[in-house]
Amino acid sequence: MNAESETARDTEGHTDGRGDGHGVRPPAEVAVVVIGYDDAAHVTDAVRSALAQGPAVREVVAVDDCSRDGSVGLLERLSASEPRLKVIRRRANSGGCGTPRNTGLDAVTSPYVMFLDSDDVLPPGAVDALLAAAEGAHAEVASGLCVRRELPSGREVPWQPRLYALHAVVPRPAQRTRLVHDTLCVNKLYRTAFLRAHGIRFPEGRFPYEDVVFTARLLAAAPRIALIPDRVYVWHVRRSEARLSISLDRSGVENWRARTQACRQAYEVLLGAGQKELARTARAKFLDHDLRMYVRELGLRDAAYRRAWWELTRAHLAEYDADDWARNPAAPGRLIGRVVLASPEPCDLPRLRELAARPARLYPPYARAADGTPVWSDAIPQVLLEPLRARPVRALPLAVDAELRPGARGTRLRLRLHELYGRVAQAGPETVDVEWRHRDDGDVVVRGPSLPLAPCAGVPGADETAGSAGPGGSAGPAGRGDSAGRSGSAGRGGSAGRGNSAGPVGHGGSADSDGTWSAEAAVDLLALAAPGVGTWDLRLRIRFRDGASRDVTAHALTGAGLLRRRAVPSARHGVVLVQPYTTHSGALALRVAPGVRGVLSVVRARLRRLLH
Repeated sequence: MNAESETARDTEGHTDGRGDGHGVRPPAEVAVVVIGYDDAAHVTDAVRSALAQGPAVREVVAVDDCSRDGSVGLLERLSASEPRLKVIRRRANSGGCGTPRNTGLDAVTSPYVMFLDSDDVLPPGAVDALLAAAEGAHAEVASGLCVRRELPSGREVPWQPRLYALHAVVPRPAQRTRLVHDTLCVNKLYRTAFLRAHGIRFPEGRFPYEDVVFTARLLAAAPRIALIPDRVYVWHVRRSEARLSISLDRSGVENWRARTQACRQAYEVLLGAGQKELARTARAKFLDHDLRMYVRELGLRDAAYRRAWWELTRAHLAEYDADDWARNPAAPGRLIGRVVLASPEPCDLPRLRELAARPARLYPPYARAADGTPVWSDAIPQVLLEPLRARPVRALPLAVDAELRPGARGTRLRLRLHELYGRVAQAGPETVDVEWRHRDDGDVVVRGPSLPLAPCAGVPGADETAGSAGPGGSAGPAGRGDSAGRSGSAGRGGSAGRGNSAGPVGHGGSADSDGTWSAEAAVDLLALAAPGVGTWDLRLRIRFRDGASRDVTAHALTGAGLLRRRAVPSARHGVVLVQPYTTHSGALALRVAPGVRGVLSVVRARLRRLLH
């Protein structure tokens, strides 16, 4: 019986997410372990959010990891007026999060336990909702939605929303392998006796990504898990802090080494417990999540980092077997991994960055082997792209160029869709919907018109386009480690490519591998300026002849003068500063600052960057 089929039966009578379905508040059965180190600015907010959960919380155990900033004094003063709060101060700093969590776990006396970091908070009702779910489903673990809240903007991004879309009960983790993707330990309520009986603890000492291993140990023990869509944890992301959190500080290659070690250990834990499908999923998750995230940032690092990162990644991926690569072979993370394994030195970094984007973009050149099989490039023909031919168009890594030109007479957006081994022409692209989404508030959207996609007659080949304005913005092949690398050459899929007769031509386009389609429209700068100073991300939806569609982002062209800040006259605001720019993944985004206040805010921000 699958997990979904048991949901209704096991949660029947628990409709309000609290108590027993009759308004009865749960008894005091939960301990919340709060850990912190030198976080006096936030730790009492975290503790208060746990105490504010109400009588269901029997105890809050605050473990201070030998702070030097007065955190313990703040906690002890709070405990004087709150008998549920117990403060434990470690005599020596452990260097990580695992040891203080284990210390807190050893101290709790409640039937259930949760974990909370000192710089985060529990939203109201989180404990009640999780406790009701755990007891109603007779589950050893209850898990809910975590949101990442970017500060100071307040923008919230849900973590693993697909997993928490609906109430569900999972009798065994192997029945829902997606659980492996949620490696957080803080959005869950655990039966204390279950953790102790199975010896489930965090790695000790300085072990970044300790929750990855803890989660693997938990799943290996095959608990019954209740999932709820309620928000149960708010993860604060403070990127401007002088001291970044362990997970956010990815500037050194040691961070990547620690992540690969944690993922390797998680795989071994699951495999050793006989959870083969979960272990396979853990490796797939590494390719789809971890690898893609770091590849998007490689362009920010120096050559020494890139070489060390490449070597570490190759060593980690060399442990994968044929079955790991055979599953979903056209997935972006697997293609990226194959390229890394195939090249002893860093290569094609701008093109890999585009493929690591979300949604993925596979940029030209579209090379072919001697027999016509699609391959990554002439230099790496062993990485086959043949699986793309069977991938549905709604999942293809389509590449779109975007060029934005602000001006006094209007701001124009030009788009160009690339062919992909004949698949685009076969599907017949007809229109593209344009949408600008506010970076700090995704609910604020400025929609443009639906634009017809017209085939480009006499357009130079795809490789020429890539060389002049593609990833990296260089005009041809460059050094193997740092820019377009070997993908800059024309190759077999270039302007003299073989073409493709994969199917009927759509919307007047050509089925040749060099085909492109274009669209152009005015940008409503007044609407973008209405909310004030802000950043907008470009989102596109390409619609095809058979009704299918594909949501994409667009690669920002980097030709001369394209990504310059412009002051555009405005009847309403006087002036609007417009700055097109490229994100870490190579996509086009737009900063807008209207009026004198907007201009001054840009000047102040620039001065702060110069002074620091």
